[in-house]
Amino acid sequence: MTSEEFRNHGRAVVDWIADYWDRVESLPVLSRATPGEVRAQLPPHAPETGEPFAALLDDLDAIVVPGLTHWQHPGFFAYYPANTSGPAVLGELLAAGLGVQGMLWQTSPACTEVEQHVLDWLAELLGLPGKFTFAGNGGGVIQDTASSAILVALLAALHRVSAGQVGRAGIEHDRYVVYASADANSAFEKAARITGLGTSAVRLIQTDGAMAMDPVALREAMANDVAAGRTPVMVMATVGTTSTSAVDPVDRIGPICREFGAWLHVDAAYAGVAAVCPELRWIHAGVADYADSYSTNPHKWLLTAFDCDACYVTDRQHLIGALSVLPEYLRNDASASGTVVDYRDWQVPLGRRFRALKLWAVIRWYGAEGLRAHIRHSVALAAEFAGKVAADDRFELMAPRPLSLVCLRLRGTDEINRKLLEKLNNSGQIYLSHTKVRGAYTLRMAIGGTATRVEHVRAAWELIDRTATDLLARTE
Repeated sequence: MTSEEFRNHGRAVVDWIADYWDRVESLPVLSRATPGEVRAQLPPHAPETGEPFAALLDDLDAIVVPGLTHWQHPGFFAYYPANTSGPAVLGELLAAGLGVQGMLWQTSPACTEVEQHVLDWLAELLGLPGKFTFAGNGGGVIQDTASSAILVALLAALHRVSAGQVGRAGIEHDRYVVYASADANSAFEKAARITGLGTSAVRLIQTDGAMAMDPVALREAMANDVAAGRTPVMVMATVGTTSTSAVDPVDRIGPICREFGAWLHVDAAYAGVAAVCPELRWIHAGVADYADSYSTNPHKWLLTAFDCDACYVTDRQHLIGALSVLPEYLRNDASASGTVVDYRDWQVPLGRRFRALKLWAVIRWYGAEGLRAHIRHSVALAAEFAGKVAADDRFELMAPRPLSLVCLRLRGTDEINRKLLEKLNNSGQIYLSHTKVRGAYTLRMAIGGTATRVEHVRAAWELIDRTATDLLARTE
């Protein structure tokens, strides 16, 4: 493809994306494709000769779009948001066009230093202390997701607790244990499996009435393990659980971690970015004093295209010690000088993209003021929606609403709530997901999409109201 051809087709691609954003609200949110339907429309063999690029755009419309669940639809309220925005997409385009490999400082100095600087910016915007920045002994790195952040934090914790022995000699069976809330993300157990600790090393701690980790139960579990000759390695506190957006009490969990010498990782994947708003920084109570590592996902609720997890540590030497393997072909004078950051030692893969460009673009385009406006808008919409639920005797709120997730259900059986969710999602107008709260089937209304406005949330409630009325009339 010549540069002129690239210009022409690139303009067509940008136009296609802009047109898609303009029309996405007219599409059914949840894909109606059946298993195998998309593949059945694709040729059985790769083309022998090249095809016009316009043919690919045609197939996007004919094959791909009907097979998508539209995460950028203003009626997408499932799981948590996966925001994108104009500046984020343009930042991704620039990263792809530059095509640099940022494994070492030397392989692209700007790739590394822009990332360092942007993550220091983000730490300041979130009100995180200086020990998480490169001004101190810590620093930040962009992982793909919070799952990877959990994994590298656990590797760093194992390195610290074993004085590096785990990395050299492997895991000693049944010696080490890790802890998280019963509502923690499943990535925690997966990280335990990947590191070799195994599921048997995982302790899931009971929650309290607010669905947050119970510190008393945590301390009891840790004390029991120590009495049995086991070593606590890491506790993961969650700020905004996947199920209900509960906030674990980091300020009460932290002293227990200190008591038992355990690493404290704070997984704030969804909720952490809310701290760009000073009035919401209560979610970080205890982080400054006790956390050894912390991560949050700008790609969820901060207008930055997937994938972008901001992962911070207070002492980077534990992370580097756990992950650094230095063959001859990677040796260079800059790395040997100790004056640069080589991000290959901060992640599982060797190679890495220029992920920071899209976050840099988002922060510069919106500014702190624009980012705060987006978060506040989402929280206000959730508060209004929760108010409508609370005012309707047919429904009940199933968990506190600290931010922009509302957990609700019809009073009645799990079956009627399953039917309600099925009818709502089949409407094509909105898409919600579900969880179980205290054993009860519960609908989750997660607000925060880039294009979601007050009229979309009000329309969602009107649809829920009508659908519930119809369902209840049929069961009488």
